[in-house]
Amino acid sequence: MKDLHEAEFVRDYNVSVARLWAAVTEPSEIVQWFGPEGVELKECVMDFSQLGAWTCTMRGLESGQLFKVSGVVTSVNPPAKASPGSVGFTWAWHDHDDKRGVESHVTFTVSETASGARLVLHHRNLPDLEAAQSHSRGWLSTLNKIDKLLG
Repeated sequence: MKDLHEAEFVRDYNVSVARLWAAVTEPSEIVQWFGPEGVELKECVMDFSQLGAWTCTMRGLESGQLFKVSGVVTSVNPPAKASPGSVGFTWAWHDHDDKRGVESHVTFTVSETASGARLVLHHRNLPDLEAAQSHSRGWLSTLNKIDKLLG
């Protein structure tokens, strides 16, 4: 059996659960922080509030290189009362010929804390350690952007 790798990140914010949920699911919010620092979103169709396909093309600000990633939102469970909310989606990079690569899975979980809301980002089924490390660097940089958005 092939070893699969994963990465997990936890962030606490001094915002309501509803505010954090909107930030990670609503298209107008996602485009404000999605993608690592040093890239701009060229074209994104991302609505994590409902099931369905999503795609995003990023452009490196210095290199001009394009990076395309896509997937399908597989689950949406909005937060309710004291229950956390979660959204899950598949994830795969495209190569230069627009061929989709190895698919993995990402989950954003939003829950209430004593001082606000918590985001747990879990990326699983990564094919190898190198992919897990590369995705970890990308997610850490991306999370810096949502940290700034949510203050």
